[in-house]
Amino acid sequence: MKTSPVEFADIAASVLAVPPLARNADLTLNQAENRKLIRHLEAGGVSTLMYGGNANFYNLPLSEYRATLEFLAEAAGAASWVIPSLGPDYGRMIDQADILRGIAFPTAMVLPQTFPFTAAGLDTGIRRCAERMGRKLIVYIKADNYMPPAALEKLVKDGLVAAVKYAVVRKEPRDDAYLAEIVKRVDRRYIVSGIGERPAIAHLRDFGLSAFTSGSVCVAPRMSAALLRCLQARDYAGAEAIRRKYLPLEDLRDSLGAIRVLHDAVTLAGIADMGPMLPLLSNLEPAQRPGVAEAARLLLSEDLQAKAA
Repeated sequence: MKTSPVEFADIAASVLAVPPLARNADLTLNQAENRKLIRHLEAGGVSTLMYGGNANFYNLPLSEYRATLEFLAEAAGAASWVIPSLGPDYGRMIDQADILRGIAFPTAMVLPQTFPFTAAGLDTGIRRCAERMGRKLIVYIKADNYMPPAALEKLVKDGLVAAVKYAVVRKEPRDDAYLAEIVKRVDRRYIVSGIGERPAIAHLRDFGLSAFTSGSVCVAPRMSAALLRCLQARDYAGAEAIRRKYLPLEDLRDSLGAIRVLHDAVTLAGIADMGPMLPLLSNLEPAQRPGVAEAARLLLSEDLQAKAA
């Protein structure tokens, strides 16, 4: 596992996969199946693994936090970079920062808070958490005006930010005044598109972001890695041809729940058995599974064809 400080080259080196976590029937961590998914991603050219919402870190008991982190650090390949999450509330952030301080992760992502918080309180919490952990953090922006651009700029200038995950959903991603203001103030090399393949072209082409995160990369890592290479080479036609292949599964994630669809899609595609979801989330209903299975298997098949080619 990568343990050196985060550089711009690390951020742009790989799609940032956001995998689910496999669990046994009793909700304990299924180490064997998690290793299968990690190997699948690494074999497909993905070297960055970010464990956040799809891994349901929001509901991960603090009593399991250290053991989960130690497993992920051990399970990842020597060249892979694992990014755990902490928060979203201040109490969890600080307790988790104490645990992270003793494990060699170069950074961690602060999960976005929804209620209650103020912009000034969020700024203070991130600062105290970074100081407590002794490392820079990844700021996760998921809502419009979640953090004032000037405050984010100050966090970066003060050396507290390793990267920014920008995940504000827009009907038209090219029309985003908030992101436009952020990239005026913060070096674009810090900022990663955080909503998968759907807005990746607009974010990297029109705003100059450095890379993108993906959940569906867990099904089809090779094509997602190829999409990033196309974008970095400014081959936008090639990127669009790849992006379209992800939309059937992404449409299902949008309509049925992004986290639960991805969790079960990995199982239904035959990649790894992810098992039950940790509450307060739940697996797909039986009637929802056939459509997700079809989309996931088709995407995996196309990814394997890309490997053969």
